[in-house]
Amino acid sequence: MATDKNFPFLDLLVWDLDGTLIDSGPDLVAAVNAALTAMGRAPLPEAEVARYVGDGAARLMQRALGLEASPGPAFEPLGGEAEAQSARGLELFLAHYAEHKLDHTVLYPGVSAGLEALAAAGYQMAVLTNKPVRPSREIVDGLGLGGRFCAVYGGDSFDCKKPDPVGLRTLLAERGVEAARAAMIGDSAVDVRTGRAAGVWTWGVSYGFAPAAMRAAAPDWIASDFTELCRHLLQARTAPPAPRSGG
Repeated sequence: MATDKNFPFLDLLVWDLDGTLIDSGPDLVAAVNAALTAMGRAPLPEAEVARYVGDGAARLMQRALGLEASPGPAFEPLGGEAEAQSARGLELFLAHYAEHKLDHTVLYPGVSAGLEALAAAGYQMAVLTNKPVRPSREIVDGLGLGGRFCAVYGGDSFDCKKPDPVGLRTLLAERGVEAARAAMIGDSAVDVRTGRAAGVWTWGVSYGFAPAAMRAAAPDWIASDFTELCRHLLQARTAPPAPRSGG
């Protein structure tokens, strides 16, 4: 595990989006509940919807409708009427979210200035999220972060979503970076498992949507806020490289 005195020198930072860089909770909840209402279902409280976030829009609506075939990140066909309900819920969710994804979504404190400082210090940075890629890129651009990232990939950018490491491995190959010189940073256990599967450092942020599950997944290091994380990363650029020590 990285400590204050043993923070690695890295070349590539791969960020999760929802719950890590952006507080998108209110807009996600509104889109879920708009879909549920249109289907004659009762709306859900924000805390419950937040627990369903992290494995992509299809899985989010499957859970919100109470149609989850099995626990975990895999999206499984349901068959019959349940499959039709799931597809309709996803369609309604995406339609509402496309129009309202930036109504209340904001950057977490310190993100704008922090990313600017990290870019100036020489870090390559990318976004890897399970949210569909089109709204992901529109949100990144709409919040003024478009120039900070070498790539923004979503849950439909590859054949498999996180925690499958295909997206992370693609970024490593595209940027020519060794796994030991990269980190996956996110707020959920999904992000930790993704980073671990690709052999990169795994860092969690405790202010996001799923702090308990993230902690249980035991990332290499946990930051309580974005400014703290950036401080360590900036200090590491001026310190000797630290050896990989587990994870």
